[in-house]
Amino acid sequence: MEHLVNSAVQNIQISGIRKISNLVATYKDAITLTIGQPDFPTPAHIVEAGKRALDQNKTLYTQNPGLLELRKAASHFVGNKYGLSYDSEQEVIVTAGASQALDISLRTIIGPGSEVVIPGPIYPGYEPIVRLCGGTPVYADTRKSGFKLTAEVLKPVLSERTRAVILCYPSNPTGRVMTAEELKAVADLLRGKPIFIISDEIYSELVYDAPHRSIAALPGMKEQTIVINGLSKSHSMTGWRIGFTFAPADISKHMVKVHQYNVTCASSISQYAAVEALTAGMDDAEPMKREYKARRDFVYDRLQRIGLTGEKPEGAFYLFPSIGRFGLSSMDFTMKLLEEERVAVVPGDAFSVYGEGYIRISYAYSMEVLEKAMDKLESFVGRLG
Repeated sequence: MEHLVNSAVQNIQISGIRKISNLVATYKDAITLTIGQPDFPTPAHIVEAGKRALDQNKTLYTQNPGLLELRKAASHFVGNKYGLSYDSEQEVIVTAGASQALDISLRTIIGPGSEVVIPGPIYPGYEPIVRLCGGTPVYADTRKSGFKLTAEVLKPVLSERTRAVILCYPSNPTGRVMTAEELKAVADLLRGKPIFIISDEIYSELVYDAPHRSIAALPGMKEQTIVINGLSKSHSMTGWRIGFTFAPADISKHMVKVHQYNVTCASSISQYAAVEALTAGMDDAEPMKREYKARRDFVYDRLQRIGLTGEKPEGAFYLFPSIGRFGLSSMDFTMKLLEEERVAVVPGDAFSVYGEGYIRISYAYSMEVLEKAMDKLESFVGRLG
């Protein structure tokens, strides 16, 4: 019966990140630097809020777009933190993680023949959704612009069929952040055109040296921007599966229809915990961010000494150093490192063809783990010459 499966689904590949993670699981002694998941526990006060919701039997469906109390908290959070203004009743949807937020956003605005510009290298979760919508992903090569989708990189790949542009900053896999000037130039290029901007800001609370900036806060850009965010990275709530979309009412009213028939609503228990996260836990990311910054500095400095050069990330918890000088593909380098030193990283080609020649290192691990991994990596690179 497999031949009857939707051809668009048949042609989708399992994420390269998950492939390598599944492989690493067979190496019981491996040090893994693969998964982008905080190693901090969910803050205790949020866990207690979830327990209270269970004890009080708050286990029923919520409104499709989510608890109004949570939508109000989310609207206040992004307003207070990033200067964004959204009506909690008509412009905010609570989703089952940022991944589902991305799914309903693209399924609402993309159809057959639509083109979606995706910066490469990039997290592999965007292209499959575009293809499932019947759209065409168009990659913009950011390797020569410091892994940033600048206006100069973006302009040549726009066409009359372009329906959306993906922005993801801080970026996965590079950790790069757009400056105010770079965002303004992109906004000036796209403003007023029949092109949506999908601004994936899931790492917005993990920007180290300056406040996070959203393109939706720039003049005239809210009207054509869908902002995606969530609590997985900011509050170490990956398994709680709470994300958000922030979009104009005339777009949100259609997105909520897709959401309704997709999941009905996000988990009620998780939503009550999320209210706590966005009110009492508004600054829960701060201690995590300080630790990530220290880890970034340590790993970046070690990589420089080892001879693995790359851009220094301003956010998230990834480094994306070049391995081009060794004459190995990113997969060969990764497998050799795993076999010889039992250190697992993600090959750059998991993030599109534009990631070939790089590896992604997640530093969402303890300093003890990172020190041991860097020692092993240094030995490995020394043998490669």
